[in-house]
Amino acid sequence: MNVAVASSSQLAADVGAAVAGRGGNAVDTAIAAALASMNTEPGVCGLGGGGFVTVWPADGPAVVIDGYAAAPGLGLPGDRLGTGGVEVFVQYGGGVRTVVGPGSVATPGAVAALGAASDRFGALPWIALFEPVIEAIEDGFPLPDACHQYLEASADCVFGQDRDGWDCLHDEHGHLKPPGATIRVPHLADSLRRVAQRGAREFYSGELGHRIADHVQARGGTLTRRDMAEYRPQLRDPLVTPVNRWQVATNPSPALGGVILTAMLTLMVGEYPSLPSDPVARQIAVQKLVLGYRNRQRGDSRTVEGELVRLMASVDRQDLHFLESPSTVQTSAVDGTGLGCSITLSTGYSSGLMPAGTGIWLNNCLGELELIPEAITGPAPGARLPSNMAPTIARNGRGSTLAIGSPGADRITTALLQVLDQHLLQGRSLAESISAPRVHLEYEGDSPRLAHEPIGALPAGAPAPRPFGAHSMYFGGVAAARADRDGQVQAAADPRRAGGTRVVAA
Repeated sequence: MNVAVASSSQLAADVGAAVAGRGGNAVDTAIAAALASMNTEPGVCGLGGGGFVTVWPADGPAVVIDGYAAAPGLGLPGDRLGTGGVEVFVQYGGGVRTVVGPGSVATPGAVAALGAASDRFGALPWIALFEPVIEAIEDGFPLPDACHQYLEASADCVFGQDRDGWDCLHDEHGHLKPPGATIRVPHLADSLRRVAQRGAREFYSGELGHRIADHVQARGGTLTRRDMAEYRPQLRDPLVTPVNRWQVATNPSPALGGVILTAMLTLMVGEYPSLPSDPVARQIAVQKLVLGYRNRQRGDSRTVEGELVRLMASVDRQDLHFLESPSTVQTSAVDGTGLGCSITLSTGYSSGLMPAGTGIWLNNCLGELELIPEAITGPAPGARLPSNMAPTIARNGRGSTLAIGSPGADRITTALLQVLDQHLLQGRSLAESISAPRVHLEYEGDSPRLAHEPIGALPAGAPAPRPFGAHSMYFGGVAAARADRDGQVQAAADPRRAGGTRVVAA
């Protein structure tokens, strides 16, 4: 069958294409590309992270596989929770405070989610999805420019904690390797081979999972063997929004990203007389309503799900007055049958930990202060953490399927909103929609400002501007693939992240 894949690097897209060429469907292709992306973009992602897989089969309803990170600490006494983290300031993207170290490591769910997607929807054996990934790891891979930009700011304060991790990123003089330099991560190929041969549970209940938990415990963190052994991916019904002739499916709460995207899409397409009709002005107004509400509701992460329920209820009632009061990788794939798969994965800003003998960088999902203001105390052990990710699939009555997603922290939802607006509502091509200039409403305290690429004159009454150059990496890295009823497929990747695409013809 024809298969199209878009991912965050050309290497990842090529790995996905290799699996498609061996008979893989869209889910197999997306999983292989995602494995390649998360393991060949050091600093940006890693196998010890979490994420979401959205799949829409050609002959059934869409489903979201929730493999996001969970709060650790099962079986530990209360006085052990909330320990072992170090707050750092990373000079990246205007500067960000985050918590790293062993106390920031949450229970990783990415491998479990990918395993569940493969079991439920894949056409090839699990082990076949790893073969080209392991080959790329063993040969060594070039350090991507986007990774280098982040590592310039974070290599010392984040990635200097474990020797294996430090050595693979630095030369013999202790200098960060330049963009394009060959990276060889010790032991990573062996770890991938173990997971490929023994299944996803090896990462959790096998020797590999024990090494991960024991390393975090020995360093003073709260991740336990029990956390790893009891972790399971969760199947969720997606949020589905009608947009023109399309139905757009994305991940529901407790994740933030899908709910925020759904609320903004609803406002973009609905009959709201108080919203402007000009597309740019409407984008700004919609972002101000939804992101402004979210900004005002920042607080204890344990209340997030209730806030999201209230947000969607207000939008459904058309009660706009109520509203007024690096580190992610993305892969999207479709095939000629109409099967679509969108995968978003993250390790946060990374904890900096790499357990000896594994080659696996672990997440700092418990230390992302913009999502968990109370930092490493977080929700109760075992509870899912909040996330901005929103892997999305759209389908229309004419038999077309669109798989789409983006990295970019809180810019994920606004990047997707604008691309979906351009492609589904305004009828522009996929490549044109992704390349078009973007805006993003951001907050410093209660004061909004408008980050924007060159878009011409701003609408009257727009918030204070913060201009960027064209195709700035700040505005995400959308990857999208589309299949039409005749079996033809296409893919497009964001020039902001130097993503890669491949189309494999039957």
